[in-house]
Amino acid sequence: MLRALSGLTTRGRCLLAAGVAAAVCSFVLNERDLLRVAVFVVALPLLVAFFISATRLRLGAARALRPERVSVGSPGEVQLELWRDGRLPAGEVLLEDGVPYALGSRPRFVVERLPHDRRVALRYPLQPVLRGIQQVGPLRATITDPFGLCEFERELIGHSRLVVVPKVVGLWGLPSGAGIGAGDDGSIRLHAGQGEADVIVRQYRQGDDLRKVHWRSTARRDEIMVRVEERPWRGGTTVLLDHRAAAHHGTGPAASLEWAVSFAASVGLHLRRSGHRVRLITEHGQTLADTPGEGGEHYDNVVLDVLAALQPAHQRDITLGHDPAEGQELIAVLGTVGNESVHELSRYRPRGIRSLAVLLDTPGWSSGVNRPETRAAATEESAALLRAAGWGVVVAGPGSPMQQVWAELCQTAARRGTLIGGGL
Repeated sequence: MLRALSGLTTRGRCLLAAGVAAAVCSFVLNERDLLRVAVFVVALPLLVAFFISATRLRLGAARALRPERVSVGSPGEVQLELWRDGRLPAGEVLLEDGVPYALGSRPRFVVERLPHDRRVALRYPLQPVLRGIQQVGPLRATITDPFGLCEFERELIGHSRLVVVPKVVGLWGLPSGAGIGAGDDGSIRLHAGQGEADVIVRQYRQGDDLRKVHWRSTARRDEIMVRVEERPWRGGTTVLLDHRAAAHHGTGPAASLEWAVSFAASVGLHLRRSGHRVRLITEHGQTLADTPGEGGEHYDNVVLDVLAALQPAHQRDITLGHDPAEGQELIAVLGTVGNESVHELSRYRPRGIRSLAVLLDTPGWSSGVNRPETRAAATEESAALLRAAGWGVVVAGPGSPMQQVWAELCQTAARRGTLIGGGL
């Protein structure tokens, strides 16, 4: 009974108090008609409270996210279904679903008459602006009567998990040096070494030296095969993502960290789809994802899900203690790096293996300035130190198109004339 009375609105409580007062006055004044009015006024909110309380227990709902994984800036949709069991009539139902600010505005629906023989379908859009593991819900229903005397709130559905992955930009081209790998496996890197070399063969490509034709394999396979008299080494490409909070500027979707995460995702997926094994690591050498060069969309989702849940690190400096790429070619996406961090990145890297870096001019994300002449002196100093250590460096500012940054990175690799990832 007390639970039912707790749903009375201010109007219902005032009406109940007025009925009690009228009943007291009827006894004092000995007015029988006033007592009849008092009984009616008191009974009305009580009956409505019990009626709404019984009705609310028969409501049901379902929620479906379409899709359950969506990228930043891409539209999504939530589909709701509302129904009731039994034949008790239902009053007005106000639905409100919990939506984080990063997914858009909080939706509200008013269902005036809820039929008992069919489900009511509702839907509302989602516009994610920030990556992360978002929780949609809970879905709450507020049931009121036509007189506004009583209302009850009930949680119909709990939380639903929505994965907002970083935005992936389509990239074109690969750093120069392609054409030396064995077969079709882009993750094979060939390098000369001391001792007896292994002889492997591959299909003839235009421009190959005809003196390297392997006649025995050519006769056996009935197509021209050439030999590569170097030892094959299966490696790949390591993408290092600097996600230290102290190394980035800006907040929300416009933060430099979000640009770095999106660029790392775009590079990782572009290389993997080109047939290269890709390792994604942090600035401390922690492996986030290790995907092969073959496979379907599952491996793309592995990379995207890891980056969607990535949170800023609280360490201030880069500490490695070993080669972060473990002998592979390295592409580093860096925020603000000091002299010690540059030294830590370079001291363990072999000179004969290509190291590339996209260095973010993070102070520009605070000022919103994206002109080369306004770049911070510290950024230029760090870029110069990395270049002196043998790295290929491209400096990116706020608003820098990722396709352009990738194209400049490919040109930088071409100028240095080294080989990345075998097939690249």
